[in-house]
Amino acid sequence: MSEFNLIKQHFARPTRHTNLGVGDDAALISVAAGMELAISADMLVAGTHFFADADPYQIGWKSLAVNVSDMAAMGAKPKWVTLAIALPDNNPQWLTAFSRGFFACASEFDVDLIGGDTTRGPLNICVQIMGEVPVGKAIKRSGASVNDEIWVSGLLGNAALALAHIQKKISLPEDVFAICATALHAPQARVALGLSLRNIAHSAIDISDGLLADLGHILDASNVGASIKLANIPHSEYVTHDMLLDKNIIKRILAGGDDYELCFTAPVNKHAEIIALSQQLALPLTCIGHITQNTGLVINGLNNEIMDIKDTGFDHFN
Repeated sequence: MSEFNLIKQHFARPTRHTNLGVGDDAALISVAAGMELAISADMLVAGTHFFADADPYQIGWKSLAVNVSDMAAMGAKPKWVTLAIALPDNNPQWLTAFSRGFFACASEFDVDLIGGDTTRGPLNICVQIMGEVPVGKAIKRSGASVNDEIWVSGLLGNAALALAHIQKKISLPEDVFAICATALHAPQARVALGLSLRNIAHSAIDISDGLLADLGHILDASNVGASIKLANIPHSEYVTHDMLLDKNIIKRILAGGDDYELCFTAPVNKHAEIIALSQQLALPLTCIGHITQNTGLVINGLNNEIMDIKDTGFDHFN
């Protein structure tokens, strides 16, 4: 099968938001009046972001979902993506499963694939995503204010626990691993939450590299500090109080990464509104600390001791 037939068979789909999509030298899109274009890109490399023999359906889903998560963090509605993929060979079975996963995610979040590129090489997937957000309403990392509450969505650490189990660093009960593996392989981008936070949150980020690392980006961009409590961090019910005394477990919850939940800050007077939003979305939203004037991040342990965690998250070059 030629490159162009490969694209036609596996990646050409009808579009809903696009004037001209896959099949020309460039796509044509129109941004609605009063909207700004939000753009982000992520690259997933076999052996770094996923195992080369991983389920191609799950790779397809995740390669788009992690990009949708970036739109959620900005309070933007995802609408268009491009896909550039390097393939070691033309494997129809792999491509069929991958494209099914990719388009399942695209359908879930109403996103059009509008172009991209294919080439031969080590398995490497690069997705660029574009979305719309009302002018002046994007939620940035730089908006955190002193005394803001710090919130996170969902549960943290499940994906990192699943990875540690796969790597035989820990052993999880089978039913627990199944739940954690879903978080690792099929993350759920929090778009509805991101859109709802436009008039609530002062700042936001999606948790991809780990809570400590990504919260740190907010603190750096906003020139503020933070104080958080380990006891407040939402995690799997499998993780007992005694397990939270294990530094390896703590590390995976606070710095494991691959959560793709949102971390955001909001003024104290929005607390009740956020609790109501949690109920409305049927999504746990947990206040884990507050923003401080002194720069730096203070982590309070189970006995209110100050914790020293040097490895704060994933870094490609460290």
